[in-house]
Amino acid sequence: QVQLVESGGGLVQAGGSLRLSCAASGRTFSSYYMGWFRQAPGKEREFVAHITWNGGSTFYTDSVKGRFTISRDNVKNTVYLQMNDLKPEDTAVYYCAAKSRSGYFTTLAAYDYWGQGTQVTVSS
Repeated sequence: QVQLVESGGGLVQAGGSLRLSCAASGRTFSSYYMGWFRQAPGKEREFVAHITWNGGSTFYTDSVKGRFTISRDNVKNTVYLQMNDLKPEDTAVYYCAAKSRSGYFTTLAAYDYWGQGTQVTVSS
């Protein structure tokens, strides 16, 4: 069982930066693959970024490449999402998620555990 708690969301102007954190409980965090998703009002939840269990590989949706960076600290049981050059279209609730197996990582069904989400609002 893994519990995930996101933090770091807030209101920022376009072009600004935020760093989201996702703290995980459980002794096996280092074995989980982690992802960030987001859900804008009236839209489906979508994949944002993914990181392998050891941080060796990262993946991003095209719209955030070059602006967002996913990372993890397996000592602190935390995964991060550094978001730079934020745009109004990045406004959404951001969720972190954990999966125990490799393979597909862009679909919601691939993940076993979810956090409650943190709101990010980017003003123009």
